[in-house]
Amino acid sequence: VTYCINVPTDKLEQSKDSVYFQDGVRRIDFVLSYVDDKDGDKKAERRRAFEANLENSGLMLETEDKLESDDRKTYYLKIHAPWEVLATYADVLKIKVPFKPSDIPKGRDAPLQWLTKPFRLPPEIMKPDPDYFTAPFDKSKADFFLIKDKETFFPPSTRNRIVYYILTRCPYYKEDRKEKDKTGIKRLLSNGTYTSAYPLHDCRYWKKAKETQCESERYHLYKHWARFLCFYKEQPLNLIRKYYGEKIGIYFAWLGFYTEMLFFAAVMGVICFVYGLLSYDDNITSKEICNPNIGGKIVMCPLCDKKCTYWKLNSTCLSSWQAHLFDNEGTVFFAIFMGIWVTLFLEFWKRRQARLEYEWDLVDFEEEQQQLQIRPEFELKCTTKRRNRITQELEPYLPFTSKCARFCVSGAIVLFWTCLIVACVMGVIAYRLAVYAAFASLMKDSPTNKIQLVGSLINPQLATSVTASCINFVIILILNFLYEYVAIWITDMEIPKTHLEYENKLTTKMFMFQFVNYYSSCFYVAFFKGKFVGYPGNYTYMFGSQLRNEECAPGGCLIELTTQLVIVMAGKQLVGNIQEALLPLLRNWWISRKGRSHPEGRYSRWEQDHDLQNFSQFGLFYEYLEMVIQFGFITLFVASFPLAPLLALFNNILEVRVDAWKFTTQFRRPVAAKARNIGAWKDILNVVAILSVVTNAFIMAFTSDMIPRLVYLYAYHPGEKATMEGYINNSLSVYEINELHIQNRADIEEHPAWTNITTCRYRDYRYPPGHERQYTHTMQFWHILAAKMAFIIIMEHVVFVVKFFVAWLIPDVPSEVKARIKRERYLVQEYLHTYEVEKLKLQLSQSFCVTAETTSLLPSSPNKHEVLSECI
Repeated sequence: VTYCINVPTDKLEQSKDSVYFQDGVRRIDFVLSYVDDKDGDKKAERRRAFEANLENSGLMLETEDKLESDDRKTYYLKIHAPWEVLATYADVLKIKVPFKPSDIPKGRDAPLQWLTKPFRLPPEIMKPDPDYFTAPFDKSKADFFLIKDKETFFPPSTRNRIVYYILTRCPYYKEDRKEKDKTGIKRLLSNGTYTSAYPLHDCRYWKKAKETQCESERYHLYKHWARFLCFYKEQPLNLIRKYYGEKIGIYFAWLGFYTEMLFFAAVMGVICFVYGLLSYDDNITSKEICNPNIGGKIVMCPLCDKKCTYWKLNSTCLSSWQAHLFDNEGTVFFAIFMGIWVTLFLEFWKRRQARLEYEWDLVDFEEEQQQLQIRPEFELKCTTKRRNRITQELEPYLPFTSKCARFCVSGAIVLFWTCLIVACVMGVIAYRLAVYAAFASLMKDSPTNKIQLVGSLINPQLATSVTASCINFVIILILNFLYEYVAIWITDMEIPKTHLEYENKLTTKMFMFQFVNYYSSCFYVAFFKGKFVGYPGNYTYMFGSQLRNEECAPGGCLIELTTQLVIVMAGKQLVGNIQEALLPLLRNWWISRKGRSHPEGRYSRWEQDHDLQNFSQFGLFYEYLEMVIQFGFITLFVASFPLAPLLALFNNILEVRVDAWKFTTQFRRPVAAKARNIGAWKDILNVVAILSVVTNAFIMAFTSDMIPRLVYLYAYHPGEKATMEGYINNSLSVYEINELHIQNRADIEEHPAWTNITTCRYRDYRYPPGHERQYTHTMQFWHILAAKMAFIIIMEHVVFVVKFFVAWLIPDVPSEVKARIKRERYLVQEYLHTYEVEKLKLQLSQSFCVTAETTSLLPSSPNKHEVLSECI
């Protein structure tokens, strides 16, 4: 195919910081780079075949010699898609394009809109394009669409999407040799034939492009979106979608909406925490623990065998005050509020998503383009073909037996890694049991102890919990790093058919692993620690070993769950922000210095983008995964730490701008991709939301000390007035020391002060020694257990009823959007009908003219007018 381009003389010597070919007319839609190496002959042959096939498909190529590059060894192949190619593939991909300005009236402005003016961006940034009626492009009806300029009709994001579609399906074998596996740019990148493939940014991010026809959208995104000083501003979602595509646009829309909703959860969490602070002086339980005449005279049984000694209850004074901040009456209402908040978040997101689907022309996307998303890898690896029942065309498919075998292998690998995580958690538990005795021996209440100050601030339980949480977090990071490669490998092995199926499979595998990896330690502390301890003289041990199961502190295990949650959640956010922000800053400094040190116009646009990081196909996946894991922390265990939404809010305000900064300044421009919604993450969020109601109900019932306190307050307090006085003494049972087994007795030779004691206390509700039912559970224990089960049932039913009522009350699609969709479909059909009628009239008139000319050359006929009228 030969193309003639009239090149203006003033554009022959143009700047290299440009997105155009050397003629200054043809736009660069994609760039491939490669270098010469010792295996150059094979790679050069592949490149020649591939580039020849690209030219045969209609693309136009231009090569920059390595002597023109900065490193003097990299070649750059620039690709331009002319109108014929764009129109052909736009028809194939059913890309929606405008055909008429929209005449649907806009909704009314919200009242008091002036209040939000400081948070708004300029209208030209928020709405870069006017509203149009759109329809799938049809090459045979090109005159139906609003084509003012063929070079700018398709935006750059659509152009690079079309070119990438061609690149992934273009073979690199010669016509006389058909080797089907030699197809696509992905294989050429993996075998080193090309080193990179990417579309170009339209300008440098810190200044506009010199070409007037260039949009400079990257500059506007950086100025109004990617800087941290814009953290209080709204996001230019339409411009993000226009520049990066719908898939990235929907991610930032979801992240922004999630952050907005976190504000309300954070406010309620702060109110709950402030209530704990204000009720500090009314905490009778902690006062009794800290009172030397009450807690100072209660001698507790050893918490481990031999190495642990007896201890006084008032040594846990500080931790009891800390526990009250999070374990109070307000926590119950906050847990119920969060169950309702999750439902509101998911329901309102559905409405926001429906509005975006309408505004971004994604309403019918899945149905129309599901088959067009078939992965090239599926087409290459599936050699078996069968006839499609609908299209009656042969298509590749994976036999059922092969699919089952691959699924079984995949499931076995996932199960193995899940068991590996459980084994690591068990190892951390063993560490907690073994090291607790060491901390206890270091922090004994001895006048000769050199770390007396530390021992008075940190008790053995807290020291063990903090160190175990840190070790667990390190193990989490290591397992995450390893499993990422395993998950990608087994998903590739399953050979999913479409890109959507591939993403959903990988999402499910990664989240299952991350769920167990991040939350298993929290589940242990919340639901297992201190529940299977036994009692003095009949302790239970870990799998029959010498390690005695852990006990909770007198104030309950909630403060330990809070510690575990804070370390894992805050640690993950800290490590993530360091990886995403601090490390790329150094790279950004080097690239900016390199770019600004070059003479103006000599540092080419393709070299600037080549020096940036590649945005991998899993880039967006990891962003979603990070946020969904955080969502799990603030919903599954939020009853133990009401400030978790506040931490998440601060992190997400930073996350939005860090991600925007990365996309704008650190990454090459991603290939534009369409997505109707957030995919499998929506189902995962729904599962987490339902599970969070159950976990928070069980945390309040079994991990918190709330239910035992309420039972004592209303049923077992000794006086006429309901008060918590005497609760500590009531909640601790008595054991005769002489009845302890030898291995359970403390080594008191170093502490003569303990030789005179005859009984010790432990946390349980059992009859005292000498009672006819000694050491068996009291009736109060069964009353408390019944109250806990009743609380779980009532809380779950209340929250679920409210959830389902709210979900029923709030429609997924706003009525206004439904009406607009119906109105637009009706108008599109009407305009298409009018167009077809006008086209038919034009054809008939042309045929009439031809008939008239023909008949004028023949003898006149008396019935000519009648014939013409019948034709008309």
